Amino acid sequence: MTLLVQTILLGLLIGGVYALFASGLTLVFGVMGIVNVAHPAFLVLAGLFTYELWSRLGIDPLLLTLVTTPVMFALGWLVYKGLIARVRSGPVSMSVVLTFGLAIALEGAMGMTWGNRFFSVTPPYFNQSFHLGVLVLPKAQVFGCIASVVVLLLLYLLLTRTWIGRAIRSASENPEGAYLVGIDIGTVAALTFAIGAATAGVGGSVMAIMYPIFPASQYVWISRTLGIIVLGGMGSLPGAVVGALILGAAETLTATYISTQWAVVVFYLVILVVLMVRPEGLMGARVRKDVVA
Repeated sequence: MTLLVQTILLGLLIGGVYALFASGLTLVFGVMGIVNVAHPAFLVLAGLFTYELWSRLGIDPLLLTLVTTPVMFALGWLVYKGLIARVRSGPVSMSVVLTFGLAIALEGAMGMTWGNRFFSVTPPYFNQSFHLGVLVLPKAQVFGCIASVVVLLLLYLLLTRTWIGRAIRSASENPEGAYLVGIDIGTVAALTFAIGAATAGVGGSVMAIMYPIFPASQYVWISRTLGIIVLGGMGSLPGAVVGALILGAAETLTATYISTQWAVVVFYLVILVVLMVRPEGLMGARVRKDVVA
């Protein structure tokens, strides 16, 4: 019983971090209808930037999120203004191709800067744990999950308690109506994309602590982050959180009771089973499609 509780808790901690990784991706899709395939590359870039600052300055990587977050926000704004805005009104496939090309370009730039080798950030608490009776919780996962909760809570408050959040939700639900009441759709789109990139600033710092990273590791996270938002419901932030927690728990349970080799398989098997029952995802909106003769 203790092992089961321990495994589920670890899975929820990892799932919380997964939710952070996917939050920016689902936010951008929900507002703009753009699948930002380059989002995992933003995560890896922020992780390598964190490593560089940590190795040179010795500052705690979680404190470095105060640096990586505004840097990634600025990068997201520039990427939107320079690239995404040009294809936003086109088919979704155009944005997929463009952001995939951007991801490859970022990977090449990171490879030229850091080389194709693994990097890890190991703060003093990296190998330490909290002990709750017989339960052991690694501090890195706990701190990473806390950072995720803070970011997700701030996103929720931004979207529900501020004028900017109301503008973002209006542009998402009714762009024409938002335009008629004076909301600048282009500015809102740029701001949303930049906020999505800013979440990668925190996510990349957490990733650098929890996982070894190298420029090409973005390909691992492309499939995982997309899987999470598809499972939760495309564009649904609460859905991404729920989906990430389910997948994190499923992954750790499989690794503990079956085999680590099956953990990744079960990750996608859960997605397949849920989508067979509910194609729009756990918290996605059902869309009525009438057939007109």
